[in-house]
Amino acid sequence: MKENLAIGRMKLLAMTGATAIGLAGLFSAAFFAGNEAHAEDKPPAPYHIGVALPLTGAGTLYSKDGIDAIRLAVEEVNATGDLLGKHPVRMFIGDTRTTPDAAVRETTAMILRDQIRCVLGTYSSACAMAIKPVAKKHKVLHIAAISNSENITKTDYSPYTFSVVPNSYMQAKAVALGVARLAGEKGWKTYVTIASDYEWGRSTQTNFVHQLGKAAPELSLKKDLWPRLGETRFAPYIAKMISLKPDFVYASLASRDNIVWMGTAKTYHFYDQFPCPGSLISVTELITQAETIPRGIIGLCRAPFLAHMDIPLMRRFVEKFRAMYHRYPSDWAVMSYDAIHALKQGIRKAGTIDTEKVKDAMKGMTVDTTRGRLFFRDIDNQISCSSYIGVVADDPAYPFPVYKELVEIKGPDSWRSEQEILSERK
Repeated sequence: MKENLAIGRMKLLAMTGATAIGLAGLFSAAFFAGNEAHAEDKPPAPYHIGVALPLTGAGTLYSKDGIDAIRLAVEEVNATGDLLGKHPVRMFIGDTRTTPDAAVRETTAMILRDQIRCVLGTYSSACAMAIKPVAKKHKVLHIAAISNSENITKTDYSPYTFSVVPNSYMQAKAVALGVARLAGEKGWKTYVTIASDYEWGRSTQTNFVHQLGKAAPELSLKKDLWPRLGETRFAPYIAKMISLKPDFVYASLASRDNIVWMGTAKTYHFYDQFPCPGSLISVTELITQAETIPRGIIGLCRAPFLAHMDIPLMRRFVEKFRAMYHRYPSDWAVMSYDAIHALKQGIRKAGTIDTEKVKDAMKGMTVDTTRGRLFFRDIDNQISCSSYIGVVADDPAYPFPVYKELVEIKGPDSWRSEQEILSERK
């Protein structure tokens, strides 16, 4: 009898244990199912973009257009759900004040505080060079959309840094080829350069002189002048150039410096005495200096919307930009808008917003831009964009002068060879 009771208790305990295990399994399944349902209900992570551009000081003229274009692109992405159909984009702005220290401070703050995955900018190549190692350290994408020193992608290579701007070497070579042809036609023998004394000005002037020396070795540089960034008094420089009597002058000045320079030069009738081929004259200068900019001057620009109105993406961008801001987009707006499009296509190709996978997807990637179908070169992440040279002239279709006889120099025809880049990296 006792044995039967014991056996009965054992069976009961076994049944109870099995029931407990079964209940535990049910509770466990319910728990994980609940977690999965909760995870599915959780909204996808937003994609944070940082914009490192000056809101004050030198460079604000170009930067405003860049910020406005990025804001427009972000609104388009969010309205259409183009970022993999689920990740809303949020934009943060850091005021670099056009100084490397401020650029590093603001970029670092956006990375740590705002959790940005990509930083766009900057104005001033010195600022771009300063934030490049910051982005690399924190594994954040960095897209140069305004600054264009070749060293941004050439030296101290970072796989996180990309450029959608024709770099200083590409622009200098494009101008050198054009100037060499003019020099031969006009019998020029000597020239003077004037360039802003910072990374971009130095890089552009150095590359121009080097390329011109190869294209027209008979030309002689009489003097190189280096006004500080933010210079407002160009009269002494003009007096010096007049005393040297060169056959032509090459200028590498940008933003407000360039506007002040052109205004002063015109006051002194400088352009009547000396040709200035290849000076940077973006759409910004064409618009803001419409009344005073000399007609007939040969200028250089980086991304004029006028050159690509046959491309549907450019036409739509110009229409939307004008509708939103009541003005035409400058080169700086075009390139900043293209930066967002390149990023969007990189994320689409990667199939994720994970930075490591996006940077790998963008390497060597072909992208559709307002300037046509371009590609990032494997060796340096430089995009294959063109440079443009033309003659400033009036056009009844626009309320400002435009470029006529516009010549487009393709990126692969003007950038430094891969062999040279590898040699300089040693």
